[in-house]
Amino acid sequence: FFQKTLTAVKTWFTLFGWSKGHNPISIPHSLRRDVCIVQLTVSQEKNFKRKLDKDKGFYEMLLHLNGQPIPGIAASQSLPRDPVQRMFQLHWQHSELLSFLKSQGAYLSHVMPEFLLAPEDYKIWTEVNTGLRKGSMRSSGKLSGRRIFVLEDSTFETISKRAWTDVLLQIYKVFVLPRVSSHTVPDPSSLESLQNMPGIKSEPLCSNIYSRYERTVLIWLNKHYEKNRKIVWKDSERGGIPPMRWIVNFDRDLLDGLVLAAQIAAYCPYLVRRSF
Repeated sequence: FFQKTLTAVKTWFTLFGWSKGHNPISIPHSLRRDVCIVQLTVSQEKNFKRKLDKDKGFYEMLLHLNGQPIPGIAASQSLPRDPVQRMFQLHWQHSELLSFLKSQGAYLSHVMPEFLLAPEDYKIWTEVNTGLRKGSMRSSGKLSGRRIFVLEDSTFETISKRAWTDVLLQIYKVFVLPRVSSHTVPDPSSLESLQNMPGIKSEPLCSNIYSRYERTVLIWLNKHYEKNRKIVWKDSERGGIPPMRWIVNFDRDLLDGLVLAAQIAAYCPYLVRRSF
């Protein structure tokens, strides 16, 4: 399940995350690398084999999707040469990123800034916080009094991949999903067959699971499924017309593909006879 989720996230951001065309990404490797390389000075860039297009950096992606930069973080700033200071700046940067996303409505309380670091920077972070390496304690876990997680290399990679995946999912949730407009979804009560089905309200406080925009998508799914199920499968020889369904979540209610097929049929009716 997580691998399929990661693949879907990677595909969407590769195709649509940047303003100037496709930008293939890997999670978490290219994200951790791009966050660092995009901010290196000219003298430091010569030490890296890979040259990064300034329009393909992680914060350029956020600027494209959000329309405004993260306060306090400039894509052109340079990183310190000292490894410890470099780690502290990246840790602070990730802290600001997470705080900014949370302020926009993202659910990321389980993601720590150090999980977004590259393995070599995470190792320095653990050494500084456990006293194995001397360094300034600003921005460290000891200052905040929270628990320090010292993870094995393989465990850290797993946690980092999950953390970056969740960050991208929440970026999609708070910056892309709000583009969904309720004006494009007719009132489902206009369908006679839906009048006896419990409604889905799109008001902000009606659900502690789905946002207003997600519930708008659920209304859209219900409308097209109920409208098209009798059209798409009216001549079906394998079970006949599917029964009425109240679509209230994006997991179980979409598993068999019928709801998605009904949505596609609404916009591409020529696929009904050929594919559905």
